[in-house]
Amino acid sequence: MSTDSIVIINKAPEISQLEIEPVFAKLTPKEKLYAHYCARAAWCSAPIILDQTSPESIYIFKFVLELYKLCDGNWPALASLAGIEIEEVKRFLDYAAVFLGNIGNYFGKGDQKFIPDVSSSALRKLSQCSEIASGLYDKIEQPLVANLPLTLGFPSDVAQSSYYPGELRISREEISIVSDILATLAIDPENTRLHKSIVDDKLQYDVLQSSIEEDVQPRVVYEESKMLIRLIRGGHKSHLTLICRYLEHAKESAANLLQESFLTKYQRTFTTGDMETYKDSQREWVKDIKPSVEVFFGFIEPYRDPFGIRAEFEGLCGIVNEQETQSLTDLVQKSSIFIRRLPWAVDSNENDGKGPFEKELFESPDFTSLHTLAYCSSIIFPGKNLPNYNDIRQEDGFKNVMTTNTMKAKSSTSEVMANCLDKSEVSAFLKHREHAFYLWVVFHELLGHGTGKLLVEKQSGGFNFDAKNPPVSPLTGNPIDSWYKPGQTWTGLFGDIATTVDECRAECVGAYLLSDMELLAMFGYTNETEITGRDLEYNIYMQLGVAGLRALENYNLEDHKWGQAHSRAHFAMFKVLLAAGGNFLTITHDKASDTLTVRVDRDKIATHGKPAIAGLMLKLHIWRCTADVKHCREYYVPLTEPTGVYLEWRRIMLAKQTPRQVFVQPNTFVCDGEVFLKEYQPTVDGMIQSWAERMRLLQEEMEK
Repeated sequence: MSTDSIVIINKAPEISQLEIEPVFAKLTPKEKLYAHYCARAAWCSAPIILDQTSPESIYIFKFVLELYKLCDGNWPALASLAGIEIEEVKRFLDYAAVFLGNIGNYFGKGDQKFIPDVSSSALRKLSQCSEIASGLYDKIEQPLVANLPLTLGFPSDVAQSSYYPGELRISREEISIVSDILATLAIDPENTRLHKSIVDDKLQYDVLQSSIEEDVQPRVVYEESKMLIRLIRGGHKSHLTLICRYLEHAKESAANLLQESFLTKYQRTFTTGDMETYKDSQREWVKDIKPSVEVFFGFIEPYRDPFGIRAEFEGLCGIVNEQETQSLTDLVQKSSIFIRRLPWAVDSNENDGKGPFEKELFESPDFTSLHTLAYCSSIIFPGKNLPNYNDIRQEDGFKNVMTTNTMKAKSSTSEVMANCLDKSEVSAFLKHREHAFYLWVVFHELLGHGTGKLLVEKQSGGFNFDAKNPPVSPLTGNPIDSWYKPGQTWTGLFGDIATTVDECRAECVGAYLLSDMELLAMFGYTNETEITGRDLEYNIYMQLGVAGLRALENYNLEDHKWGQAHSRAHFAMFKVLLAAGGNFLTITHDKASDTLTVRVDRDKIATHGKPAIAGLMLKLHIWRCTADVKHCREYYVPLTEPTGVYLEWRRIMLAKQTPRQVFVQPNTFVCDGEVFLKEYQPTVDGMIQSWAERMRLLQEEMEK
C-alpha cells in the first residue's frame, strides 16, 4: 500500500505573524476588555477541536506543553536533561509548531496525517523527563508516528473520523439512515458525534451532543426491533463551561444590547446543546452592523465530517479596520448591479433583472475587514461568509468578513505557485498575484456565497416561488421539477459534496467577476493604472491553473477522498478550463526535470476561459437552487475524480511539496483592569511559547 499521503516534518514550517497591534491600540479600554474576553473564549475551544481531529491529538498537545513547562522554553536544557542531541529536540519542535498551527496531527488543509522526524528512542527519553510526560507519551507512542490512519474520512483501514468514534466502524449508509431519522426528530447534527455499538444483538447508535448539561440517563429517541438511537448530552462539558464563563465577562463590556443578547444565546446553546437557540443567536448577530470588535463562535464548518453535516468548533475575535472596510462597503452598496451580470441573471426580465434563481431582495450585508486577535480553527480562512444556514441567509441576512491580517502575513505562497510557471511569467505573476487573490476572495464571499435562492416548499404550506408556473431552468429549457421539500436542507440533501460544490460555485463567481472591468475599477484598477484590470484577469486564470495542480496534493489515493473542499473545487475548475479547447490552458511536463509548467493564452480568456467558468458556475447554481442532487452528483463526482495523467501530475506535485504556512497569534492579559497585548516572534519557539502562555492562563481560570 502506498503511503505517499504521509508527511514527515523534517524541516521548520513557514511561520507568519498575525500583526494586530496598530488596530488594537485604537480600541477604547472597554472595547479592549470585550476583545480580551472574547479572545479567551475563542482559545478555550482548542481542546474541542483537538478532540474532533483525532483521539491522540489532545494528548500530543498536552505532551508538547508539558515539555515546554519543564524547561520554560530553554530547549538546550531539556536536551541535556533528556540526554539527547539538541538536533533531535529541534526536529520535534518543528513538528510541534506544525501541530499547534493546525490544532491537531492532521493538516487543516488536506486532512493528511503528518509525523515527526524523530527517533523513537529520543521521544522516549524526552518523555522520561517527568512523570506527567511519561504518562502522556504512553498514550501517544504508537499513533504519534504511525502511518495509519493516514487521513481523515469515513472510518476504514486508512482513515479515521472523530465524528464517528468507537471500535465498531460505521458505514456511510448507516450514517445516512440515522441522519434522516434525527432530521424527523428535529435533532440537528452540527454539534454531535455518532457512536455505533451492538447491545443485546441490537444496533445501538449514540448521538453524542456537546453541551454543559448532562442527563441522568441517555434519552432514547428512536427504537425499533433491530435499532436503538440514544441522545447523550455532556460532550466537551468542561471547555464549553469555560467558554461561557469568558462570554459572561465579555457581556459586561459589550457595546450594545444586541451583543449582550447574542452572547447570551451562545451561552444557552453551549449549555443545553439546542441548535435552534444557536440559530436565534445568528439571527441577532447579523444585525450587529460594523462593530469595532467582531466575534463568532460555535460548531460552524462541516468540512471535516466525511458525511458533510457535523461541524468543527471555531472561535474568532477580530478588530475591524475602518479604512479597509470602506471599499468593501462601497461594493456592497452596488452589489445588485453585478448580480444582474451573473450567468443565471443574464437577459432576464424577472426579479428586477436578477432572474428567478436569485433572492428578490439582496439584503446588503455587513462586509468588514478584520484583523484577527484570536482565530482558533484548524484552518485560518482569508474570508468568511456566515451564518451557514441558508434559511437565515435568505430571510435575515448574512455577514462577510475578510481576515485581512492573515492575507497580509508574509508568505512564500506566491513564490511556490510561481514554480509552476514559465520563467518569463514569474515577475509579473508575483507582482499581480496578491492583488488578484484579494479581490477573488472578496467577490467569492459577497457575490459567491451571498447569492442564490433555494426554491423551497415551506413547512407551513406554500412555496417561495410560483409552483403553478415554475421557473424555467436555463440548463434544460424546461420548467424545473425539483425543489427543497419541507425539512430538507442544502447540506442534508447534498451531503458529502455540499460544501465543495458551494465553494466551487463561489470560487467560479469570484473568478468570473475578475473579468468585469467596471467592478475592478471600483478598487482602483483601470487601463491606466500600473496594474491594470486586464492584468488581474489574466493572473486569476494563471492562479487557477496552478491551484488545480496543487489541489492534487490534497487528494488521497487510498480512499479516493479529497482532504479539502476548496481543493476539490479548484480541481473541478481546472478540469473545465483544460477542456475549454483552443489550448487556452495547457500543462507541459518536462520529463528531464520532472516539472510541470502552466500556460494560459491571454487572448482566449473571453472566448474560452470565461465561458468555461460560466458554464460550470451556472450548472452548480441551478442544481443547488432546485435541490437537484442527482444531476449535480452525476456531474461533479466524475469531474473531480483524478485519473490517468492527473495521477502522474499528482506524483510530481507531491515530490515538490514545500513547508506549509502556519500562523503565530498574540495573547492578551489584564492587569489592574487594563488590557495588554503580547505578540510573538514568527519562529518555532514563538509559536510554542504563545500556546504555552495562553493555555496556562486558561488552565488557571478552569481551576478557580
